[in-house]
Formats: sequence, structure tokens, C-alpha cells
Amino acid sequence: MDSRAIARISLLAAMIAVLGLLPTFHLPLAGGVPITAQTLGVMLAGIVLGPRQGALAVVLLLLVVALGAPLLAGGRGGLGVFFAPSTGFLLGWIPGAFVTGAVMQRLTKVPVFAAAFAAAIAGGIVVVYGCGIVGLMIVAHMGALQALLATSVFLPGDLVKVVAAAFLTKAAEQAYPAALGYRA
Repeated sequence: MDSRAIARISLLAAMIAVLGLLPTFHLPLAGGVPITAQTLGVMLAGIVLGPRQGALAVVLLLLVVALGAPLLAGGRGGLGVFFAPSTGFLLGWIPGAFVTGAVMQRLTKVPVFAAAFAAAIAGGIVVVYGCGIVGLMIVAHMGALQALLATSVFLPGDLVKVVAAAFLTKAAEQAYPAALGYRA
């Protein structure tokens, strides 16, 4: 891996961390899992960096969080966050970014907005939610239906993030055509 790849991975990890500075919302139905902007960063990591490097950006962020840096929404950090109801979502960011990047790479013949939209849905919603539901079932001791219903409260906001990711990707491609060079 060259120094440019390391810099890009670090930059996207930092962007996910910065999105954690935005205010969080807690809904009682979600088992204590906050609504954050950080999943937008996870989607963009996969879209911009591709599957492997996008997942590595998330791994880097989560390693720094595990070391105690308060980089998650609401200023959370440390090993304790991996034993909370949100752990399934956090760990789901890794395969979520990977799948987002993989779908984006596969859709090279599709216009970038549509490709980014589909990729963000696949990785940023389907994969992350699947991991989050399993996490709620294990950590919060919810049944499958209860965890699914609790997770559904995130869907409207995450659909807004999907649209935002698609628009940002389209704008990046127009401003800097080589930004998504891995799709060529």
C-alpha cells in the first residue's frame, strides 16, 4: 500500500470522526442506539475508496475509538462502546463500507449517481442494519422482530444520507473526474 492510499484511508477515517461532532438523537425505541451522521461517512468511505480501503478507513477509526478517543457521536470512545446496544452497528460499518465499495465497483456502466445510490443502500443500510439487528438481539436481548422494528426508526434519516452520498459523489466526479478512478 502506497503513501497516497494511507493518506486517503486516514482522511476518510477522519471524516467519519468529524461527522460524529454533529448532534445525536436518542430514541427510546432504538434500544439506546443514537441517530448519527457517521453512517454517511461509512457510505462515502466505500464509495470513494473502494471495498478494501473503505473498510480499512472504518477499521482505523474503530481502532482509535477502542484506544479511548471520543470520536463516536456524542463524544463516546473506549472499549465500552463495543459492549453497548450500538455495537452491531459499529462493527457493521466495516462490512458495510466494504459492500458499498464492492457494489460501486461493479456498477461501472451505471451513471455515478445511481451507482452511489445503490451502493449506499446495499452497504450502508442493508449490511449495517443486518449487523445492527443481530447486535441488538445479542446485547440488548431483543427478539428479532423487536430489533427489526427498533432499527426501522433509522430508515428515514439513512435514506437522506444515501441521497446525500449520491449527490456528493456526483459532485466529486464532476469536479475531479479521477476521484473515483477505481471505477475505470
